Amino acid sequence: MPVAPPAAPPAASPRPLVAHGLAALALSLLLGLQPVATDVYLPALPMLTAALGAGMGAAQLTMSALILAFGVAQLAWGPVADRYGRRPVLLWGLALFTAASVGATLAGSVATLIVWRALQGAAMAAAVVCARAIVRDLYEPQEGAQVMALALTGLGVIALLGPLSGGAAAALWGWRGALALVALVGALTLAFVALRLPETAAQLNPQATSPGPLLRSWRQIAVHPVFLAWALLVACTYGGLFTVLAASSFIYIDVLGLSPAAYGLAMAAGSFTYLCSTVVCRRWIGRLGMAATVWRGAFFSLAGGALAAALAAGGVQAVWAVLLPQCLFLFGHGLHQPCGQAGVVAPFPRAAGTASALAGFILALVAFGVGRWLGVALDGSTRPLAYGLAFWALATCSVAWTLVQRLPRLTHGPAR
Repeated sequence: MPVAPPAAPPAASPRPLVAHGLAALALSLLLGLQPVATDVYLPALPMLTAALGAGMGAAQLTMSALILAFGVAQLAWGPVADRYGRRPVLLWGLALFTAASVGATLAGSVATLIVWRALQGAAMAAAVVCARAIVRDLYEPQEGAQVMALALTGLGVIALLGPLSGGAAAALWGWRGALALVALVGALTLAFVALRLPETAAQLNPQATSPGPLLRSWRQIAVHPVFLAWALLVACTYGGLFTVLAASSFIYIDVLGLSPAAYGLAMAAGSFTYLCSTVVCRRWIGRLGMAATVWRGAFFSLAGGALAAALAAGGVQAVWAVLLPQCLFLFGHGLHQPCGQAGVVAPFPRAAGTASALAGFILALVAFGVGRWLGVALDGSTRPLAYGLAFWALATCSVAWTLVQRLPRLTHGPAR
């Protein structure tokens, strides 16, 4: 009696066809919500602090609450995106982000503002988680890093315009004008996704939100050496960036005496440096690969941190003494981020949302810690910003020159 051949496994669905340009634009807008929620807001932060009668700790909490909620919410949005798809998560998340931004604009007390900012962060998490997952949906790791670099060039443009537009809005309409601008950007991004962005997940995972499989997936991802290397790199370089974001408005405006508009120009200079580095990153990834690009980027990170610490220790309190080290560090940041963002999801094609969420959670914990530390460390000098930047520069170099460089000898296969 003939034996029937074993059934063939189900064929994988083809990858969705999304043009590079559309994918890069979508990623720029989605990832750009993070600098929009911070950079547009920063020029108005000292003004907001005075208007609402908030202390330094409460002012920092308006940033830290957003970042902590952003990190925790990713742990929920990631599995949901793997289970139900990127598009529905994006639509719900962007709608909530826009509503929370309107609520923040109308807040009558710093406590109410902190609540709305936390909701903003939780909603923003959906956009960032899905953006990283979309890269893995559409591309293999090295190509994904190049597309991510292109997207981060767009993000650099957003980051360049953010402090300029936030400073102008704050000068014209006060701190509420800057927050209203954030709400407008959220609404426009929601409209773009609703009208132009298709579902990118070729396969959905029905068990992604089940407690048992989800816990196993988290454990497998968390101990994967490829994930650990790239996630730690992203968290360390973002720790330096967040030190700049959370401290810069007080340093430039209160300590160095810049107006909100001039502060916006200073931050725009850093954003322009970041934008240039993402262009360099695309070229270096194609020629050298991701690990070598990160190796080179670490020298810029270290130069920025060391120069900042040396100038602050020497008592140099001038705009150039803060801005030059900041730009050096941000050039390195623009080389690390595309590689790290693509690297954290590379081994997990069926759990890209979950891997993205876990990496984002680690990043957010670092940023929350930085914000809480700055709430007590800011002392009317440039030293807290400079020494914080130096610390994270050393941490970034340690990961870039050790863990990342070992990756070619490690298994890059997907977790089972």
